Amino acid sequence: MNNPFESGAFDMAALTASINILPNSYGKLEALKLFPQKSVRTRNICVEEKNGVLNLLPTQMPGNPATVGTQGKRKMRSFTIPHIPHDDVILPEEVQGIRAFGSETELQAMANVVTDHLQTMRNKHAITLEHLRMGALKGYILDSDGSTLYNLYDEFEITPKVVSFALGTTTTDVKRKCLEVVRHVEDNLRGEFMSGIHCLVSAEFFDALTSHKNVKEAYDRWQDGAALREDMRKGFTFGGITFEEYRGQATDHNGSVRRFIAEGEGHCFPIGTTESFVTYFAPADFNETVNTLGLPLYAKQCPRKFDRGTDLHTQSNPLPLCLRPGILVKLTAA
Repeated sequence: MNNPFESGAFDMAALTASINILPNSYGKLEALKLFPQKSVRTRNICVEEKNGVLNLLPTQMPGNPATVGTQGKRKMRSFTIPHIPHDDVILPEEVQGIRAFGSETELQAMANVVTDHLQTMRNKHAITLEHLRMGALKGYILDSDGSTLYNLYDEFEITPKVVSFALGTTTTDVKRKCLEVVRHVEDNLRGEFMSGIHCLVSAEFFDALTSHKNVKEAYDRWQDGAALREDMRKGFTFGGITFEEYRGQATDHNGSVRRFIAEGEGHCFPIGTTESFVTYFAPADFNETVNTLGLPLYAKQCPRKFDRGTDLHTQSNPLPLCLRPGILVKLTAA
């Protein structure tokens, strides 16, 4: 009797295509389309920082020589793309009763079992990527155990910007605080453009903001009293910033639940940019993927010893980056 897992329907290319088209059930930053994908052929990338010089051009009489452009200083920074493998197993019990000699639906039934496993594995990769991207938005890309993979402020030699909104003080001019954030982002775009400023905040920050004396009236009147009728945690604009409550969290390998945004904090960033955010994907460490452009996810299967099941292997090699950490602003409620 033939082993259906030896069919081409379960080879590396087919499984990789399958896992990449499965729906992503987790990822606020994926929905915002903030980190566009960029495939690379190597595990290391170099980011070039060019301190461009922008000058006002003087008028000249016709026939006079033109002004000459000057080149800014360049710096190269190297990053190693993280490798995130994950394994699972399909045991014979899961396909018991499916195999039938001469059955035309055998492969289809087997594929359903494989797809169920791939979906679960994809979900784990998705929340891991969300965690990495959220770290890039905060300037500190963290591993699953909380250790720092990259401190973007140190890498780009930039001082983090932190604005205390002092929401516990009734006399705080919250709008002026918002304008301070907006102006800082505008000053640090350095030639980049944006369509607005978004801020993902903790539940505690959102409650303190919307109940503050200088904000509450505007919040209650937002879009003809929508705040009194609907759940406005998905977006409330004040002072040029759209505040959204973000409750992303995940369980690490030790079983501890880690919030992606700490209590009483918020993180602002521009949206609608073209070159400020990116997610690099490197190729898998398989023979057949050497020097190929990286894909978001890879999947492969292999029979276990004595054919006692089938091992599934998935991996992702992502590195989300904010290439202009100066546009990131951390907010504190206290």
